Amino acid sequence: MLKRFDELTTAHVADACLRAGVPVRTVSLTSVVGDRIAGRALPAQHVGSVDIFLEAFEDAADGDVLVVDNRGRRDEACVGDMVAREAQIAGLSGIVIWGLHRDTVDIQQIGLPVFSLGALPTGPLRLDPLPADALLTATIGEWTVTRDDLVLGDEDGVLFVPADRIDELFDLAESIRDTERKQAAEIRSGRSLREQVRFKEYLTARAADPSLTFRQHLRAVKGAVEE
Repeated sequence: MLKRFDELTTAHVADACLRAGVPVRTVSLTSVVGDRIAGRALPAQHVGSVDIFLEAFEDAADGDVLVVDNRGRRDEACVGDMVAREAQIAGLSGIVIWGLHRDTVDIQQIGLPVFSLGALPTGPLRLDPLPADALLTATIGEWTVTRDDLVLGDEDGVLFVPADRIDELFDLAESIRDTERKQAAEIRSGRSLREQVRFKEYLTARAADPSLTFRQHLRAVKGAVEE
């Protein structure tokens, strides 16, 4: 999966989700180290103690991505270098944090891909009750992530997709990528995007039928652009 994703971007896959009718579950996170991440989601709800991550690693499979739900808190960091080291030893391919990290320099030296909302020196100063589903689901932004999801991340952010649709989504994403690359080459050779997607034709058709959308027109002429 990672090898196939290496030839794509999260933008390609997000557009593929839109075309396939799959919810586009994406969040804006910044890479602490590593530009790309791909693997099955390993959810963990953080309540103030590192033991939830150690417990998650007990059932981790090679290539999993730890998905940390810390409710987007910005008053504490919930993942540091020790968690990153342990995740690496457990065979994980990366960590995604809906919250903050710390020990940035050490994490960068470890080299395991980590995405988060940012850094803060302060660790947790609380210990809340542990939910019964703490290792089953993670809420990331407005999205619920489970073990049935895959995690894809790059310079644009992080995307969660259903594992049982990944082949279909990658097929669509590759088609969109190829169309866009062809369009870019045409622009470089002097043929405008407007000409390629027959934009004047669209304007004429829309004047006759105001309900016609540009997306519908693009699908008709097989121009990716938006999806």
